[in-house]
Amino acid sequence: MIERRTFLAGSAATAGVAALATSVAAPAEAASPFRHGVASGDPLPTRVVLWTRVTPTEASTPGSGRGPRVLVTWQVSTSSTFRTIAASGSMWTGPERDHTVKVDAGGLKPGVRYWYRFRLNGVTSPVGRTKTAPAKTAHVDRLRFALVSCSNWEAGYFSAYRHLAARGDLDAVLHMGDYIYEYGTGAYAAGENGVIRATVPTHEIITLADYRKRHAQYKTDADLKRLHALVPWITTWDDHESANNSWSGGAENHTPEKEGSWAARKAAAQTAYDEWMPVRLQGTAVVGDGARIYRSFQFGQLADLSMLDLRSYRTEQPLPIEWQKITDPNRTIMGKSQLSWLKGKLSETDATWKLVGNSVMVTPLVLGRLDTQMQESISQLTGQTPMDGQPFNTDAWDGYQADRRDLIDHLGDEGIQNTIFLTGDIHTGWACELPYNTGRYPATDKVGVELVCASVTSDNVDDALKVAPRTLSLAAEGVLKATNPYVKYVDLDSHGYSVLTLTPGKAHMDWYVLSDRTKKDATSRWSRGYVVKAGTNTLQRVWGPSA
Repeated sequence: MIERRTFLAGSAATAGVAALATSVAAPAEAASPFRHGVASGDPLPTRVVLWTRVTPTEASTPGSGRGPRVLVTWQVSTSSTFRTIAASGSMWTGPERDHTVKVDAGGLKPGVRYWYRFRLNGVTSPVGRTKTAPAKTAHVDRLRFALVSCSNWEAGYFSAYRHLAARGDLDAVLHMGDYIYEYGTGAYAAGENGVIRATVPTHEIITLADYRKRHAQYKTDADLKRLHALVPWITTWDDHESANNSWSGGAENHTPEKEGSWAARKAAAQTAYDEWMPVRLQGTAVVGDGARIYRSFQFGQLADLSMLDLRSYRTEQPLPIEWQKITDPNRTIMGKSQLSWLKGKLSETDATWKLVGNSVMVTPLVLGRLDTQMQESISQLTGQTPMDGQPFNTDAWDGYQADRRDLIDHLGDEGIQNTIFLTGDIHTGWACELPYNTGRYPATDKVGVELVCASVTSDNVDDALKVAPRTLSLAAEGVLKATNPYVKYVDLDSHGYSVLTLTPGKAHMDWYVLSDRTKKDATSRWSRGYVVKAGTNTLQRVWGPSA
């Protein structure tokens, strides 16, 4: 089973941070009820979501539907010793919500670091650390966000999370989707290396119990738990949180005759996501309130972040040869309500930087002429025959050009400056300028930029072709940049993560690559950096990481 889009498909700041990282990384005691760690997310100026999962009895395993209802207490403090308590409370949890705990801790102060913990039956959880967003009127000198996506358990280890946790300088982690993968063991692993570590359950996940077990397995990873405990996360889902290449009425990896109702599977996937992630759906942290994940965050006067949902409302993906569908104004990737909401946010915000959390690439991309081997490989990987001068990834915005034209027109006609699309999904690293009119680039106005992070572990081109990295892919990268001149950087081979640093004068994106995703102790190195100066919408290469 090969997914269609695979082709494009400083050390801790204080001793306290280091100690916290070490304690969170340590394996949980078998008898501890807090076996899946702690997490925080969706920071607002006076609120933040806190999360954990408890195992009150040995029978209360994830997805089992067994175990008693129990009362869990929580505390938030400005001190790692919890000398003073800034907020506290308790909530009941049980098998009806898979023994997860998710609370919206309020009454906090803007722009402040907090520590938090949970307790059950006299046992205390690992201590987590989080940070509220600055007040909307605050003048912020700097923000730093990690950007990650496509973390496939079977394809390797989450070393990217380990290296990010060691930094100690992040305000938030932005995960652009494919936090989990739905496949059964061996269906989508690590290229020629096969299954690095098997999934639970071993079959493709379909039911609510299945999705709960898969989320639970991911949250046993020590590197993932460490990063969740140290930094608040802001996430959105892409397709693999439910099924590959999903759309509003189905998915490429879903056959009703075999796997039953798509509506039931989608509801199960979203329920498990709601339970297991530190996220507000429908604007609340209450599990079961709804399934709307698109939402916004403002970080003082420096940045406004709009997180999109590009799966729940889209019409079915067209093929690259179905040009009438690609340009049909009645087909959508966002849905009318979400598109209107995004345009309103971009127009109304007074923040310097307008960030758009965008799960699939918005930059227009076409293929030029490739050699026979590369064309055959792309056809094998994508299920589509690449044709010169045509879009090849119609699961992205290229398949929904009316929505993209509407959004690009809005940015250009309104004169909106400093828009940055932050993207995952495609398993590869990119830096692109967004022209108002691609045919007139570079003479045309630029309405923003797109910065795309590589995958944490999921296959990219060298993995799919079973060749050494930075060999066969170099020719394809050259063709892509020549055919699409607004693409300033593309790396089709590397796995890793990115870090975005914002100041009032510039946005600086750094790409870091891993030595080997299949090795638990993989090292990380800085690979490339680009800067966008405020008011320019223009990418400039830099020769070192942001300080």
